[in-house]
Amino acid sequence: MSRILFACASTALLLVGTNVMAKEGMFTPEQLPQIAEDLKATGLNIPPERLSDLTAFPMGAIVSLGGCSASFVSPKGLAVTNHHCARGSVQYNSTPEHNYLENGFLAKTMNEELPAAPGTRMWVTVAFSDVTEQVLGELDNDMSGRERYDAIEQKQKTLIAECEAEEGYRCSVPAFFEGLEYKLIKQMEIRDVRIAYAPADSIGKYGGDIDNWMWPRHTGDFSFYRAYVGPDGKPADFSKDNVPYQPKHMLKVSAAGLNEGDFVMAVGYPGSTNRYARLATVDYTFGWMYPTYVDLISTWIDTIEDAAPEGSEARIKYESTLAGLNNFLKNTEGQLAGAKRVGLVERREKREKSLNQWLQNAGNKPDLLDAISALDDVSAQQATKSKQNFWYNNITRSQLLAAAQTLYRNAIEQAKPDAEREPGFQERDSSRLEQSMQRIDRRYDAKVDKAVWQKFINMYREQPATAHIDAFDEALGLSGKNDDSSLDATLTSFYENTQLDEAKYRLSLLSANKEELEASNDPFIKLAVALYPTEMKIENDAKALAGRAAALQPKYMRAIIDWQKAQNSLAYPDANSTLRVTYGTVLGGKPKDGLIYEPFTRLEGILKKDTATEPFNSPAKQLRLIEDKKYGPYQLESIGSVPVNFLTDLDSTGGNSGSATLNADAELVGLLFDGTFESVNSDWDFDPKTTRTIHVDTRYMLWVMQYVDNAQNLIDEMTIVK
Repeated sequence: MSRILFACASTALLLVGTNVMAKEGMFTPEQLPQIAEDLKATGLNIPPERLSDLTAFPMGAIVSLGGCSASFVSPKGLAVTNHHCARGSVQYNSTPEHNYLENGFLAKTMNEELPAAPGTRMWVTVAFSDVTEQVLGELDNDMSGRERYDAIEQKQKTLIAECEAEEGYRCSVPAFFEGLEYKLIKQMEIRDVRIAYAPADSIGKYGGDIDNWMWPRHTGDFSFYRAYVGPDGKPADFSKDNVPYQPKHMLKVSAAGLNEGDFVMAVGYPGSTNRYARLATVDYTFGWMYPTYVDLISTWIDTIEDAAPEGSEARIKYESTLAGLNNFLKNTEGQLAGAKRVGLVERREKREKSLNQWLQNAGNKPDLLDAISALDDVSAQQATKSKQNFWYNNITRSQLLAAAQTLYRNAIEQAKPDAEREPGFQERDSSRLEQSMQRIDRRYDAKVDKAVWQKFINMYREQPATAHIDAFDEALGLSGKNDDSSLDATLTSFYENTQLDEAKYRLSLLSANKEELEASNDPFIKLAVALYPTEMKIENDAKALAGRAAALQPKYMRAIIDWQKAQNSLAYPDANSTLRVTYGTVLGGKPKDGLIYEPFTRLEGILKKDTATEPFNSPAKQLRLIEDKKYGPYQLESIGSVPVNFLTDLDSTGGNSGSATLNADAELVGLLFDGTFESVNSDWDFDPKTTRTIHVDTRYMLWVMQYVDNAQNLIDEMTIVK
């Protein structure tokens, strides 16, 4: 059996209580033929080569939502994803009179489907190619850091512009292996996305923040979007004349499901990992940044909850924000606990020494050793800059200030030729900018925004002088003598004298020029103008350091790849929001002494957890069905019930949410939606003993759809494998 790279793990890979070996690696599809032997040995039935084409089956059925993944499951553009991925759109459409978060939403016909939140997209990959030579081929080794950064960015923009000459497509040129490789990815950008079905929070968010990152889980974390295009089959903005998109590939949905030990693989778009980050970055992150974030996020959550009481319209607007913050908080706490448990800093230091020793023993790698030493210096400088800017980045989180800063930057960029504009402000980004301005209304409340901003400013005022920004202090009249009441009065005047809380006004300013905004009396715009030089200083410093790193990181990754190859292992690139495959088996675990995780949870677990109080408030109809043992065709004989969630040893991270969990025949058997608390540290360090990923079982999904929510119309669209 070929070996798979365990870049950050120790060499002791046997799991406690089993001889199954956890499979580290978020592999790019084109890498899979290189590990074909191991895929087959683990249980894959289809030829591994079929998985290497991003535009063929089954990869062509997997789409990105930008931060989440989804999969086409019907010829009418129906796509399944996680409930928490679609929840923002459900929240956007909810009101106190029509609270779809509380009651769920089901369109019995396509005409009843609701538009997703502005800016919601589905990206369908149609082409993929290596463009490393086009990006790096003409770069000069004598370039400064900023010159290199700008040169790479310009090459990327040129390739993207050429690729997007065909209307309706979105292209990107992401880096792989820390800039050793670049790929051009062309995707159809479906702009008309609608909600077809989302179960109530009492199913889709069952257990809430209490159960988040925990096992056992009983969460129905699934929802359905539908993709629409114009009558000509091309992407189009929302219109009643649009028709369902007809995907070239779709997944069959399994009602037969899985058993313990069965092969599974997850296919989706994981966000980012840091498994190759150098020691300086790891030390800063776990020694200062994450602990500081725990305090800040906890305060942020408390402030929102105080300013937006349960049941208020403001709370509905901030439900999605709160869910994200609670998730981030628990994840960060898990990261810290995991780092302490495995001795992450010490392990990273040991790995770096081992790599250096191998390079020295190789005898012909002095250039790589020099590059790695220089990279460590850059990493240390980046950590220092990040710490210096941390509090400034948080005092500019006010939604209206952020909008003002975007509008002012947009006015400056619009005066330049399109090719010279900052990414995010080019012609290709105009609709995104409009939608970002529109989205604010449904997720903004002046009282809440002010309370959060004031709390952040007070935390900022407690920091040493080195963390302070003169332009900000001067604009808000901050000084050591100012008390809370004077700050409150200052901020109150901001919210009383602004028009940026009106969508129409924000949208009108997208066409304003720099001089018009500089003449504005709006307090948020005036503050954005005053802060612009600070913004540019921070941005320019970051780009210069990133450019220096861009010259050194590829050499570091070449050393990693060669080192692992010498050990008969295949290196994989850190996650970067591109399509990845991770594989393994359905597997329980033993994360610590005396604690055993079974691989499946059952319907009866919902009964045992239910308290009739949120977040353990299952619908009465569902409870009756469970009490009556109404399992239908979805029972798993080995557990004597319908499986709700299951565990695997798959390697995953944020962004994998909604990823299709496939069986050995590439049929949909679940949706990846979470990891266990003990495994969240795998973003930085893969521990095969504790890494477990949580999936919602398609049998539970179909059971809820058929018996609880009467979504038979959607079941009839799908190909169900029994």
